[in-house]
This record gives sequence, C-alpha cells and structure tokens, in this order.
Amino acid sequence: MSDDSLTIRTLTTDDLPAFAELLASAFLTDLTDGLKHRETLVFEPERAHGVFDGDELIGTGELLTRKITVPGAGQTPLAAVTSVGVAPGHRRRGALTRVMRAQLHGLHEDGGEPIAALWASEAVIYPRFGYGLAAQFYRAKVRSKSAFRPGVELEAEPVREIKRAQAIPLIKSIYEKEAPQRVGALDRPESTWEFIHDDPEYRRHGATALKFAVLPDGYVIYRVKNDWNEEGPRGVLTVQELVATTPEAYATLYRFLLDYDLVVTVESFAALDEPLIHLLADPRAMTRSAGDSLWFRLVDVDRALVTRRYNAPVDLVLGVRDAFCPWNAGNWRLVTAADGHAEVTRVEDAPDLELDVTDLGAIFLGGTRPSTLAAAGRIKERTAGAVSRATAAFATDREPCCVESF
Repeated sequence: MSDDSLTIRTLTTDDLPAFAELLASAFLTDLTDGLKHRETLVFEPERAHGVFDGDELIGTGELLTRKITVPGAGQTPLAAVTSVGVAPGHRRRGALTRVMRAQLHGLHEDGGEPIAALWASEAVIYPRFGYGLAAQFYRAKVRSKSAFRPGVELEAEPVREIKRAQAIPLIKSIYEKEAPQRVGALDRPESTWEFIHDDPEYRRHGATALKFAVLPDGYVIYRVKNDWNEEGPRGVLTVQELVATTPEAYATLYRFLLDYDLVVTVESFAALDEPLIHLLADPRAMTRSAGDSLWFRLVDVDRALVTRRYNAPVDLVLGVRDAFCPWNAGNWRLVTAADGHAEVTRVEDAPDLELDVTDLGAIFLGGTRPSTLAAAGRIKERTAGAVSRATAAFATDREPCCVESF
C-alpha cells in the first residue's frame, strides 16, 4: 500500500543524525557514538534518499559508489545499495518502494551504474524489486589442530602477526592485486578500508580486537574469543578476511590459524568452492552451513550484460519480464563472440528463453546456473538447447565470492 502523504528527497549532511538514528531503530540496536562514526565513514548524502512523513524521517536508502569484479572483465562500476530501513510503526506504507524506485529509476534516467547490488536483511523483500540471488557463501567451522593431507605445500617463510598500523599498507597491496581477479570482489576506496577495520568494543561480542597476520603473498584478519571449561581451553578464532595470491600462501595462513594455541574451533566465511576442505586429511573436520551474500539487479539489461565476458559463443533471444523497471521488458538478443565480448540489442524475434529480470541478476556473476533456474521452473526454454547454451556462456571458472557486506 502506498501513502500519498509521504514525500521523498535527497538527503544532506544535516540529515546524518536522523539517518543514523532511524537505522539504529530499524535494525533493533541502540544509537551510539560508534555507530554514528561508522555511518559518517561511507555516507554519500548526494546518493542517499529519505522518505518523510511531514518533517519526520521514516525511511532511508543509500547508494555507495563502488566497483565489482565481473567475469573476464575486471572491475566495473556498481551501485552498492545500503542503509535501507523503515522506522517501526511506519512499515507497509510504501516507503521502501519509494526508495527503490528513486534509486533504480534515477540510475536509469541519469545513465548511472548499469548494475546494483545489495546484501538482503530479509531475503523475501528484494526480489519484488528485481534483485536475484547471485552469490552465496558458507560459514565454516574447522576443528583446531586438524591435519592437512600429505603433499600440501607451505611457504618457507613463517606467518607474522603484526600490529594494525604496520599491517594495513601490506594488506592493501595484496588485496588490490587479488580483487580484480576474483569475481564478486569489491574495490575499496580509502573510506571503505577505514569502515571495514573500524573496531569499536560493541562489535567484538566478547572477542579480542582485530588481529593481523601476513605473508608476502597473503594476509588474514581475525579475532579470538577466550573460553574455558572443565576440559580446558575452548577458544574460538573467527576469520574476518583471508586473502592469498598463491596456493602456498593460502595453505600457510590456514595452517597458522589451525595451530593457534588455546583454540578449539576456527570459523570463517568463504565462497562455496573454498579450497580449505580439500587441504584437510579429514574433510569431516570441517562443517559448513550456506547463506546468501550478493543480490544483483540489472538496472539496464543492455548496458549491464555487455560489462562482463562470456565463456562460450552464443546467440540467444531473451524474453525479459520486469514489472518494476519496465524499460527492460521485452526481447533482447545476446550475441557473444569467441573472445567473450557481447552485443545486446532489442529485437522483435521470438524468445529462446523467457525469464524475469531477477533471474538475469541471479545468473550474471556465474554463481547461479541458468540450468538450475530452469529446473526450478523459473527460466522457460522455448528453443531446444537454449538453456544448455546459456549455461555454458554464463559459466565461470570459480564461484563468485563477496564476504564484505556494505
């Protein structure tokens, strides 16, 4: 239901206190100086919208100016959707729909980023605005001291745990080398680095401050939570981020973590195809539970589909439904060349595949296969073999990975 008494406008820096207070309320937490500080680090008022009931701010949503690594083409501009919230007592009045429309219609009208993405607080909300589940991750728990299988190669140089100030320049250099190679990874402006490593007491949940350990070709950022019972130490080590540019560095960093004293469990967030389980002598020493990470929205189908490269030549007509952004609705011909580049044109030809724009968002990074969505009845094959050809074209060597929420 939409309430015509509500208004929406772009925010200013003067709105930041009310913006932070609304988000704290919407996400069931208290407004603290630490939370206010975090919001200032990445706040882009000219890209933030507020919905008002009179003078009261009751809904918000913001776009962050970022880049994301897409298949075969390095990093491309991304509208990173964040700080979406509606005040308790004002839900079901259309505030969220107004924010989503302002964002997506604004990007289309201004020729802004052709792709938007978000992490969803509730997974049932965003498909109605055209966002599809494009990447997943798993939460892994590994028994401490678990042995590696024979033959795992480690770095000769030991891992060094160093102070934060010393670590940050090394970490930035490694991340900036690796991120353009990993589909789903985001660029990091200076303010984002500060946001990621902001470490107030309330974010630690009883664990230590962030710790930093490095190799020449990798690093890990983590916390340790001390615990004991009658059996002795029961500490838990939680990995915030691990990046390695070589297999040897990757294995060495995890060997360092698994051998950490007084720890019984190492927990991490990782891509679905994370290599760790294949390093272990006993794969059952590691348990996993999956979750969703990036939800993707193609703002303009034709501009978005040409930003990535494709794994196989294909010539397909896609019949796209898009109720929220109607300029995308219709039939689009996707032609990919042997070098992976694509051309996308609007046509009157009958579609080979029929799908919703949410499905295009889901398959864009290669983390959800067209064949999977066809098996779920979401993609309809109208020309024999079209699903197989689309699956081959959209395929990637590895699962997309984004463990950095925004």
